Amino acid sequence: MACVHDIRWVRSKARNDNGYKLWYFRGVKGKNGVGILVDKDLRESMVEVRRVSDRLMEIKLVVGGSTLNVISPYAPQAGLDEEVKRCFWEVLDEVVWGILPMEKLFIGGDFNGHIGSSADGYAEVHGGFSFGVRNRGGMSLLDFARTSELVIVNSILSEEGGAFGYILEYGS
Repeated sequence: MACVHDIRWVRSKARNDNGYKLWYFRGVKGKNGVGILVDKDLRESMVEVRRVSDRLMEIKLVVGGSTLNVISPYAPQAGLDEEVKRCFWEVLDEVVWGILPMEKLFIGGDFNGHIGSSADGYAEVHGGFSFGVRNRGGMSLLDFARTSELVIVNSILSEEGGAFGYILEYGS
């Protein structure tokens, strides 16, 4: 399974290819777009697709008797209006808090921020295994993780060296 961001196809659709299925949404050509790619072993387990916006979508799967919610968020970039950013975090918060406590949650997102190498002030959500310097977008992600009772379990730097992707799950 993979959460993908900056989808190029406009519309709300699903595509099949070589046994994989991609559910995606992009409202305006040239802007945003999110998707979730599922392999052939999991695609039959999918029970719900929820396209919230061109920056946020969720799928629900039932795997081995457990319900798994997968959220693919694409946070606003640094140069965008603060109101756009605030609305994004509010909607993401609503989606996360709408998940039942007994269900599992996985978030694979492009949060357009850097959490930095130091866990200073965020040890309960940040393992101290990232690098670089924390920026405002990273602070927003850390604050979100803390209030949502999530932990950042992995971070991925793009090949270009610019964007970070983060994976969050419920803490143990």
